[in-house]
Amino acid sequence: MYEAYYGLREKPFSIQPDPEFLYFSRRHALAFTMLQYGIQNRTGFTVICGEIGCGKTTLIRHLLNTLGEELTVGLVYNTHQDIADLLEWIMLAFGQPYEGMSPVARYDAFQRFLIKEYAAGRRTVLIVDEAQNLSAGALESLRMLSNINADKDQLLQVILVGQPQLRDLLKRPELQQFAQRVGVDFFIPPLTEDEVRRYVEHRLHVAGRDEPLFTGAALSVIAKASRGIPRSINILCDMALVYGFGGDARTIDAMLVGEMLADRRDFGVLGGDEAPAIPS
Repeated sequence: MYEAYYGLREKPFSIQPDPEFLYFSRRHALAFTMLQYGIQNRTGFTVICGEIGCGKTTLIRHLLNTLGEELTVGLVYNTHQDIADLLEWIMLAFGQPYEGMSPVARYDAFQRFLIKEYAAGRRTVLIVDEAQNLSAGALESLRMLSNINADKDQLLQVILVGQPQLRDLLKRPELQQFAQRVGVDFFIPPLTEDEVRRYVEHRLHVAGRDEPLFTGAALSVIAKASRGIPRSINILCDMALVYGFGGDARTIDAMLVGEMLADRRDFGVLGGDEAPAIPS
């Protein structure tokens, strides 16, 4: 809609996780380093947490694009509390047959799969997204799967990615043994105001524009309204560009952003937070 008007090749603020638009804040860079470290050092469990919309899934997508053929990776992303048998979903993630098997047969089949990959010189990595939805029992079953070894090597590495509730879940007394298996963990905090500015500029650059589009004051308002959460930044910037396009504004200033935020608060279907004070 507004792409050509603002000299953009594509929408810069889609909320879909796109590794091409990934912005490495200092904390995102550290989180990615932790993921790489966990994989390279055969860590049994790696845990990455962060608020909703902080970029965890995009980080995982980027990680997947960097992994070599020596790794066999399975991704479980539709977790929920009512999963009766997590192993079924794990086998599905690795493309292994699981239907019509008893729990013991599934465990045996998965164990043979891990041994086969190990014998072929491949390491097996399981990534569980939205892991905060798992029950304590499901996490305990993951711990039991991590006990499958060959000689001195652990055959399954697990990466858990989730919201802050995952951190709280792992602190529960009944999961003490599980928590002791976590070799790498990291929490991704929201972006600072300066990082929000660089984040917006980075996404505009990837979309084809290097000339400034948002004023500093506008970005300050967006940083406060979004609380530094990348997904919220994307939504607000996208709406600001729609308002700018509709009003023939070549630059997005604080007044325009304030109008957009006030309209979201007063007329949006989902409402919105009170608009921050507009810098004079």
